[in-house]
Amino acid sequence: MINSRNTEEVITFSRDCTATMIPSGTKGKVIKGEHGIITQSLGGSYTVAVNGNLYRIEGKDADAIGKETVKKVKEKLPDGKIVDEKAVWDAMRSCYDPEIPVNIVDLGLIYSCEFSETKEGTLVEVSMTLTAPGCGMGPVIAQEVEQKVKGVPGVWDVMVLLVWDPPWGQDMMTEAARLQLGLM
Repeated sequence: MINSRNTEEVITFSRDCTATMIPSGTKGKVIKGEHGIITQSLGGSYTVAVNGNLYRIEGKDADAIGKETVKKVKEKLPDGKIVDEKAVWDAMRSCYDPEIPVNIVDLGLIYSCEFSETKEGTLVEVSMTLTAPGCGMGPVIAQEVEQKVKGVPGVWDVMVLLVWDPPWGQDMMTEAARLQLGLM
């Protein structure tokens, strides 16, 4: 499992790197030689402050900031085996809003997770929301859920639907999440 931690580590980009601006979700590039501070390292991605802006650096680009690159390995289940539902939920628990150091499951952002068996494998349908409807990172977080769940052995395909009803509220968070964020 990838270590989850908040940090304040100073880094220098060793190469040009694609990055996602937070909170707009706009793709951009950080140039080789730029200095930054890693403010969050959770779920295999990094939140980095560079020149007063926050950027999300994906695990596949971690080498640009001196970290180990995340490699995705897709295993297959033996014939006749179904997907481990706990593994799917664990995969979603490795997804984080880059501004909040709590996984999206404990934040209460996952409204449903349905499994359908097909001849190709298991189709997983996830309905999720965001803490704020205007969050530009929504598509990025939804794509991360899709990618991580697709990595679970036996999962054939994933559909992630962003929904806004009911609206998210702090009461949807687990007790542990509220405690971690100092809301209790």
